[in-house]
Amino acid sequence: MTKALSLRSDFDGPALRKLAKKATDAAQVRRLLALASIYDGGSRQAASEIGSATVQIVRDWVLRLNARGPEGLINGKAPGGQSKLNDTQRQVLSKIVESGPIPAVHGVVRWRRKDLVQWLFQEFKITLDETTVGRELKALGFAKLSARPRHYAQNELEGELFKKNFPTALAEIRARCPPGTDLEIWWADEARIGQKNKITRRWARRGTRPSAPHDQRTMWAYIFGAICPKKGKGAGIVLPFCDTQAMQEHLAEISRAVDPGAHAVLILDRAGWHVTPKLKVPDNITLMFLPPRSPELNPVENLSQFMRDNWLSNRIFNDYEDIVDHCCHAWKTLIDQPWKIMSIGMRQWAHRS
Repeated sequence: MTKALSLRSDFDGPALRKLAKKATDAAQVRRLLALASIYDGGSRQAASEIGSATVQIVRDWVLRLNARGPEGLINGKAPGGQSKLNDTQRQVLSKIVESGPIPAVHGVVRWRRKDLVQWLFQEFKITLDETTVGRELKALGFAKLSARPRHYAQNELEGELFKKNFPTALAEIRARCPPGTDLEIWWADEARIGQKNKITRRWARRGTRPSAPHDQRTMWAYIFGAICPKKGKGAGIVLPFCDTQAMQEHLAEISRAVDPGAHAVLILDRAGWHVTPKLKVPDNITLMFLPPRSPELNPVENLSQFMRDNWLSNRIFNDYEDIVDHCCHAWKTLIDQPWKIMSIGMRQWAHRS
């Protein structure tokens, strides 16, 4: 015969009922009330009826209460099986994923879970399935993200040097301005929008392949866009060409958007129509050029992609006027959302000084 168990003496029936009133876990409430009846002198059979369980399960509740108190009556998550990877192996996996595969060595240009399954077996003689590898990657902080394009000839050192020296360059510009002048940091770039339009991702049922209209004609227009992320404002125009005259018009538009008495530092790439000496730069603007082949330093690139994804892609433009209308609508919609300009456009390294 099974030896009778005694309930711990630091609780009683009223105490468990009081805890049950405050508890939010339904299973815990039911178990507390069942054990409270035992404290009050009720039988195990009566407690099992209150708790909708067998007498043996009520006995298990007694053991859990005695061992861990009322918290022990809450269902916990099963620990699951022990991982086959140790901490050292996880660190090696993290490094190989972060550095990316070497095509000549690994035979692939990007890691897939099935490739990592094979690599783990070759490296550690450990067999894992793809789901487990995916779970390990998530636990290490990895997610499947879209890659950002990078110029093949980019000098990463130049980009880091530009960010490091940016406060000094700002200080030199501030020194040339009248005392008390507010410096506004602006970014500018151009985006070509045309009939040969982009097709972006969209929600669809699994197992299907959604379609979107795609034009093969080649008429286009350019959005000349500039933003001041700190103040959530922008200045843009839509023109048919990217040239010096168009850039001159854009500079005039930016100049009008700068706050009275302020001075704008306009950061842009080294396109020919940006660096030409034929440009007449307004007095309230100073141009600052990014390192060559470094588009990721310019947040206007991200805003252009945001406009494409949300307002300009997956559609057919009838003619040039239609393109201009949609470009103007997209830019005006963006300007009406200053919080979006701040969210996408802010770069901490540019605004820390």
